[in-house]
Amino acid sequence: MTHQDTPDAASPSATSELAALIEADSHGVEFVAQPGQGPAESAAEDENAPINFGIVAPIVVIVAAVVAWGLAGTESFAAFANTSFGWVIDNVGWAFVLFGTVFVGFILTVALSNFGSIRLGGDDEQPEFSTTSWIAMMFAAGMGIGLMFYGASEPLSMYRDGVPGQPEHQVGTAMAQTMFHWTLHPWAVYAIIGLAIAYSTFRLGRKQLVSSAFTPLIGRKAADGVIGQIIDSLAIFATIFGTACSLGLGALQITSGLTASGFVETPSTRLTVGIVAVLTLAFLLSAMSGVGRGIQWLSNFNLFVAAVLAIFVFVVGPTVNILNMLPTAVGSYVDQFFLMAGRTAESADGEAGEFLSSWTIFYWAWWISWSPFVGMFLARISRGRTIREFCLGVLLVPSVLSTIWFAIFGGYAIKLEQDGNSIYGSGAAEEQLFSLLHTLPGGFFIGIFAVVLLATFFITSADSASTVMASMAQNGKSDAKPWLAAVFGLGTAVVGLTLLISGGSDALNALQSVTIVAATPFLFILIALMVAIVKDISNDTIYLDKKEQERFARQLAVERRVNRERQERENRKRNRMVKARR
Repeated sequence: MTHQDTPDAASPSATSELAALIEADSHGVEFVAQPGQGPAESAAEDENAPINFGIVAPIVVIVAAVVAWGLAGTESFAAFANTSFGWVIDNVGWAFVLFGTVFVGFILTVALSNFGSIRLGGDDEQPEFSTTSWIAMMFAAGMGIGLMFYGASEPLSMYRDGVPGQPEHQVGTAMAQTMFHWTLHPWAVYAIIGLAIAYSTFRLGRKQLVSSAFTPLIGRKAADGVIGQIIDSLAIFATIFGTACSLGLGALQITSGLTASGFVETPSTRLTVGIVAVLTLAFLLSAMSGVGRGIQWLSNFNLFVAAVLAIFVFVVGPTVNILNMLPTAVGSYVDQFFLMAGRTAESADGEAGEFLSSWTIFYWAWWISWSPFVGMFLARISRGRTIREFCLGVLLVPSVLSTIWFAIFGGYAIKLEQDGNSIYGSGAAEEQLFSLLHTLPGGFFIGIFAVVLLATFFITSADSASTVMASMAQNGKSDAKPWLAAVFGLGTAVVGLTLLISGGSDALNALQSVTIVAATPFLFILIALMVAIVKDISNDTIYLDKKEQERFARQLAVERRVNRERQERENRKRNRMVKARR
């Protein structure tokens, strides 16, 4: 027996602990179990939560300054955005690439560890929503406009142009790179924010704020003070520009849809401004009304219309080709995962930098900028679920649905390219979805269908994001003041419109550049948040009880082995003595 196997004499043995429990039970001693953790009374339900003007005022000033600069000094604003963008790519691009994959590993590790059984709420609390409704709302929250914008164009672009270090016209590589951008990585980012807020709010009863999740790192006083205000301000700042990017993409694609359908002959800035103005009025009315049923109906409508659109293309388009695309995409993604995850500006003989800035780093920044909004939404709908359910559900289910979406639209776009009926056109991504739809029977009507879907995605995204930002500005109150949501919503729409106007003919690049710059500070908040999550859940009663059970079981096993070895030695000694007497 080694020294390590010897039970610690200074502490009671597991056997003695067990014996004491049995003896106490035989004497009728009543054990009072420690109460489990009940549903926390969340500060998010405080009806008297004040507006934090320490957050609101600076954000309003910054947004107003950005809009004024973008409109009055278009050239200087564009030059500043490009310079800032170049600095971020050159100096911080590696961090986006590295930590994008670290986030995936972190969420999988937490899900599969002993932390997984902890519930986001009371010990016995059940999920508020059914699993089906939870999955539907989760997918709707993530990336509606983005899937519409890039569903056909990204796989086609990857197929035509290739990726760094890989030749052109490789179907598997094109689909793998698209999946890399749209599956595990974005949802891991959302899961980190969602897990931090859900645990902090529903398990511990803190304010429904990103800053509150940092309490184990910086203390409650700092989380409620200036440092907390800076964290929440950065969350709102990132959300404004991430949502503005989405709204800008939506406006560009709606304009393209109207043009493709023949409603508009020549798209113009004035038309884009008109589209944004009408849709902004729609979501402002929704936000000001304070009535949730309308936006809930629109969200369900979005899911239904998106499903109809995908099924239509699948059935009417090249069905067998699309079915073949699914295993090709998944297999290539798994095969090339670490190659894609390790690609930096030095890859492909130093020529991968431009590709990364236009695609991978832009996406990682876009997801990070959306993470406060989507993460808070995921937290709200996940109360009562275990950490394992939350992490695996958020990470895997939307990834599967996104894979199917890209196999349908991207697979058909690639098939058309292979058959000599390319929809690539001028290369404008916003045009390619409608070019694809118009190759199908009834394409004119399904194109109008897609425009309506884009419009409702625009409204629901803007309304939801503005509501979440208002909640963060009102000390995490779940139902913030409607006028506050309207202020943030209007500011976001105006920022998106400003970026479109200041970007001119290269509006898409302008949207991408400013999104990356705005999201960069929040990248480091996400990194720190992983540490805060581990510190918080490491002190959870369920986790500590499980660790104690494991310690007790190990100690008892050692003591049983020691006792068995002692008995064996005594038996051998007794046998030798018997033989000696004979």
